[in-house]
Amino acid sequence: MEAWLDGLPADSVGLRNRGLAYGDGLFETIAVHNGRAVLLERHLQRLAVGCQRLALGHDATLILTEVTRYAAAMGEGVLKLMLVRGDSQRGYAADPGRPAMRILQASPPAAYPVVHAEHGIKMFPCATRLAEQPMLAGLKHLNRLEQVLARAEWQDSTFAEGLMLDTAGRLVEGVFSNLFLVRDGRLLTPDLSRSGVAGVMRSELLAQAERAGIPVWIGDLRLDDLAQADEVFVCNSVYGVWPVQAFAALNWPAGPVTRKLQAIARSLLDA
Repeated sequence: MEAWLDGLPADSVGLRNRGLAYGDGLFETIAVHNGRAVLLERHLQRLAVGCQRLALGHDATLILTEVTRYAAAMGEGVLKLMLVRGDSQRGYAADPGRPAMRILQASPPAAYPVVHAEHGIKMFPCATRLAEQPMLAGLKHLNRLEQVLARAEWQDSTFAEGLMLDTAGRLVEGVFSNLFLVRDGRLLTPDLSRSGVAGVMRSELLAQAERAGIPVWIGDLRLDDLAQADEVFVCNSVYGVWPVQAFAALNWPAGPVTRKLQAIARSLLDA
């Protein structure tokens, strides 16, 4: 399916595009099932937060309309929505009145091995550290070089994901997922106020856990906390939940809390 640029078919952007030059924009990766954009409300909520922080002009109603139409035309797959400040002359200064360019791209459904969800994954210990920047923390902005560097650290297909820490040694997330630990029946996940991406599936699972009576704790976690965990899993808005079975010398079962939240995530993605 053709990409759309500001609502019209397109296959390129200009050489002066600020997304290309500076990563000046935001994006959302949205699962599409039966012509419906999954968790769209949460995606658009995060996008709105990002637009506010970056002072990125946008028309929320128009974006909702275009994403809904594009997803309906796709049917199945993964939709990437990008908001980019647009073209400019040389230099960092931007035109504050210019509305963001809207880019929609379609990809086929993600084809991850079934074993990842059924039996769990092994995580690679990434050496690349996430820098602290509270102004950008939580956002899915176009500056993803830290993840690019981290993903380049391993080629062994034994590892389905990599574990990323910040420069102070705190657990943050996977390269393309959010991290959860379970200890004594309580759900733990890293604080993302300094770095990392606040995933929409993470947000949904936190809300669902509270509804299900599962205690939730958000705060600073370190490698020692992994050794004390009863269960570990990762999540994102495309594949749902993967149990983590191993990291370094540590091993965990796919326990009851993981399986409960995995079933909830699957029901959301398959609805």
